Amino acid sequence: MRNGMKTIQAYRFALDLTPGQQRDVLAHAGAARVAHNWALARVKAVMDQRAAERSYDVPDEQLTPPLSWSLPALRKVWNAAKPDVAPWWAQVSKEAFNTGLDALARGLKNWADSRKGARAGRPVGFPRFTSRRRTAPSVRFTTGAIRVEPDRMHVVLPRLGRLKLHESARKLGRRLEAGTARIMSATVRRNGGRWHVAFTVEVERAERRPIRQDSVIGVDVGIKHLAVVSTGEMVDNPRHLLAAQQRMRVLGRAVSRKTGPDRRTGRCPSKRWERAVARLARAHARVSNLRRDALHKLTTRLAREHGTIVVEDLNVTGMLTNRRLARHICDAGFAEIRRQLAYKTAWNGGRLLVADRWFPSSKTCSGCGAAKAKLALSERKYHCQACGLIADRDHNAALNLAALAAEFDTAGSGPVAGRGADQKTRVRGQVAVKRQPGTTSVGQTGTVPPQGRTTDRVLTKAH
Repeated sequence: MRNGMKTIQAYRFALDLTPGQQRDVLAHAGAARVAHNWALARVKAVMDQRAAERSYDVPDEQLTPPLSWSLPALRKVWNAAKPDVAPWWAQVSKEAFNTGLDALARGLKNWADSRKGARAGRPVGFPRFTSRRRTAPSVRFTTGAIRVEPDRMHVVLPRLGRLKLHESARKLGRRLEAGTARIMSATVRRNGGRWHVAFTVEVERAERRPIRQDSVIGVDVGIKHLAVVSTGEMVDNPRHLLAAQQRMRVLGRAVSRKTGPDRRTGRCPSKRWERAVARLARAHARVSNLRRDALHKLTTRLAREHGTIVVEDLNVTGMLTNRRLARHICDAGFAEIRRQLAYKTAWNGGRLLVADRWFPSSKTCSGCGAAKAKLALSERKYHCQACGLIADRDHNAALNLAALAAEFDTAGSGPVAGRGADQKTRVRGQVAVKRQPGTTSVGQTGTVPPQGRTTDRVLTKAH
């Protein structure tokens, strides 16, 4: 273990709580919500006051003092006000209030960074008030007694005491006893009617190598087949959401026929409505668990067996604008496959290469390298007009992805200067290889010889 690597990973276990323990956890989650909403109201009040004063041409030095958005500052303001705001504050752990304040501090920082352009991705909105009904109850513990009992069927958390697990925590217990793991925090959360505890653990992982270290594969994800590997393997898409859709419709209609809450009139939901909502939530949670299990089994097997895996940088957000395919794309979990492969290849000593978003993997012939200008989505068989190759569309794309690894090795393992690919599909010519921050990225347009094939063609890198 001394030659291993340290990484942060989570261990998640289901809980079997008594009614009294459930009330205690809900009280902690409610305390976190109260602290979050109170601090958010305080921040908005100060911001609105300063904006109103500026509208009256008040000098900046005479404006209301700003309220810092950092967690220590919010915690200091809350501690001064909690005797009046929450006179029951001593009945719950201080970590409950810290959970809500920490979530607010992160949300405000993300919003500010997004406005200044310091945060990549989609724009982040201003934090909103959390609701007891719409927000999943959650509380996070970072200090105090957090441990796994020797029987590995119980955990101990601050103020909540000894909680029974639904399953054994032997995997985490073995690492803790061996001294190769350290618990950093524990989060208790309710999802789909069941309570879970998730431990954030710093783990010292042993150095590992893939079973076939020299194996290079390309993985093309899709809807008909969840993943098509360049070796010819085709993994069927389980379509868990589609299989459970009929039952979800029935449960959804049952919810609509019950008396639900109404904020306008102050009407409280009926017990039957609450039970119907719980049944629907359990159905959604089951679909999510089945999808997570299938994706973990697939990515773990690929990362353990192959040394190099090449995937595409898909624009999933843009693909979801297709209303006919959006539900199926979400059910497949394209982004989750890439996310899991990223850290699992690192754990197993492999590497993950990410092809440029505009690399024409489906339009390029894996036999001769000729690229088509257009390829309709309905064409499931690739017909090459140059060499006459006829192959499955997804398998052809996987072969082209696998061929990119050879080009990356030729360019070198370090960062390579290149502008990547653009939206135009070139039939011949330029090749660009680049590495994005945090991942190994390969972008290419043009022709690349398939893996294991020799050629005299000279590839020019774009500078």
